[in-house]
Amino acid sequence: MSELTQGFNALTLSPNTLANLTQLGYTQMTPIQAASLPLTLAGRDLIAQASTGSGKTAAFGLPLVEKLHATNVNAQALVLCPTRELADQVTQEIRRLARAVGNIKVVTLCGGVALRGQTQSLEHGAHVVVGTPGRILDHLERGSLQLNDVRLLVLDEADRMLDMGFFDDIAKVAKQCPSDRQTLLFSATYPEGIGKLASQFMRDPQTVKVQAQHSAQKIKQIFYEVSESERLHAVSLVLNHFRPESTLAFCNTKQQCRDLVAVLQAQGFSALALYGELEQRERDQVLVQFANRSCSVLVATDVAARGLDMAQLEAVINVDVTPDAEVHIHRIGRTGRGDAEGLALTLVSMDEMGNVGKIEQLQARESTWAPLSSLTAGKGGLLQPPMATLQIVGGRKEKIRAGDVLGALTGDAGFTREQVGKINVNEFSTYVAVERSIAREAVKRLSSGKVKGRSVKVRLLEDAAGR
Repeated sequence: MSELTQGFNALTLSPNTLANLTQLGYTQMTPIQAASLPLTLAGRDLIAQASTGSGKTAAFGLPLVEKLHATNVNAQALVLCPTRELADQVTQEIRRLARAVGNIKVVTLCGGVALRGQTQSLEHGAHVVVGTPGRILDHLERGSLQLNDVRLLVLDEADRMLDMGFFDDIAKVAKQCPSDRQTLLFSATYPEGIGKLASQFMRDPQTVKVQAQHSAQKIKQIFYEVSESERLHAVSLVLNHFRPESTLAFCNTKQQCRDLVAVLQAQGFSALALYGELEQRERDQVLVQFANRSCSVLVATDVAARGLDMAQLEAVINVDVTPDAEVHIHRIGRTGRGDAEGLALTLVSMDEMGNVGKIEQLQARESTWAPLSSLTAGKGGLLQPPMATLQIVGGRKEKIRAGDVLGALTGDAGFTREQVGKINVNEFSTYVAVERSIAREAVKRLSSGKVKGRSVKVRLLEDAAGR
């Protein structure tokens, strides 16, 4: 409790919220929480520069929760996010923080999901709405959402929403919120559009900036000089040498993502690409497989990876050096979270040396270099992920729950609880991770058995992807 005294107890939070924070294991505030919460709890508008994983959801979630009145079922807070994945993460965190208030309903409104179900959900009221600007606007235009009671508007990852062309949508949404609301804007970087947003929708905003820096003890950074022709092959050398179970590889372009995934898959690695043009269903499947450890390497552009908060990420590989040193800091900050140590490995051509200089300047330390020849293949043969993903046709629409799937696998199918990993139930599909060694047998047994009393169609996802 003494740690807490230095942390959240110093704030003007209700006793119920403080008790809930203790229960959630929140002890000391993160730098962005310590810098922003005294201002936001006092009702000030705020512009905060902070990256994914810095604790920013609690930084805006706590003032949001403190403003809620459980008896008023109209929307009192609105959080705008650039992507459905981020909206889902924010929704889960707000639900956890809102336990202190009572029976609070948080609704997620994003594209890629049928409007009708969302409209029905809104008919019964919602205290907090989290969603993407386009879909929120759809509901406003249809009259299924009213924002007259909104006391707090949050723009999360505002820089990415601007990158995606959401400025006009944000403007239209903000105009439908009461003018005396509080507005909080969170952004990893500070492009010029942020100033324009602030001047239009905010009242005398305070600015806080928490510079993302990483301890050399927590994240081991190594740079390798490569020629352009050996860059993609060098990724497999790095993977075979360090053998990380879970790696996020950053490329500067979509084409580079596609090329690298093709090279890695041809060499037998389990690798998937994440970039802007993927359909929502494909994106969901890629993220599910990476998060549940069925895919070893996720290859992504900066824009596509924004907002992803991956737990237990062992390594980040910068396949290309970003020209923006701050973006480099955000990239490598995905690994070495919590008590874990992380690896950040950067491949550099002669043309990119100037970008490395910018990174050294920002980090105020010289880079550690190693030759490609130091990378020798580790023991254990080809690097394979520990899990594989089964896709079951049927999800929330069919009232399938994670417990039903676990029950089917550990009951009639005869597997142990330890052989089953993460279970994700989406609207129309359910994804379950199982140990790789039992994957094909699990498909057989589930296909010939029942889930929730009925037969289901099951397939191994990597077969469908042609891996």
